[in-house]
Amino acid sequence: MNDEKTVKDLQREVDKYISQFKEGYFSPLAMLARMTEELGELAREVNHYYGEKPKKDTEKENTIEAELGDMLFVLICFANSLNIDLQEAHDQVMQKFNTRDKDRWTKIEKAGE
Repeated sequence: MNDEKTVKDLQREVDKYISQFKEGYFSPLAMLARMTEELGELAREVNHYYGEKPKKDTEKENTIEAELGDMLFVLICFANSLNIDLQEAHDQVMQKFNTRDKDRWTKIEKAGE
């Protein structure tokens, strides 16, 4: 059994979850605030693991993976609430990077080149 999900699958799964509640999706402004909150929690975890600020004994145990998952959920909610297809958005940004920025960074040389 293949458990791999596409971006469209993720968007449908989140929509199915949110659609069971009368409240539905939050407003775009509330969604942005929620995303900012989750980004702060992610930043805190990254700082604990890779920065100079150790976690206090009283702080609950979170992981970067969990915080990234929270960010992804809110990002999908935000996109769904605005009827944005994240696969299309991704394809557009990759097209931009593969054209505009194709020579911006130093490429790794492959054997035989």
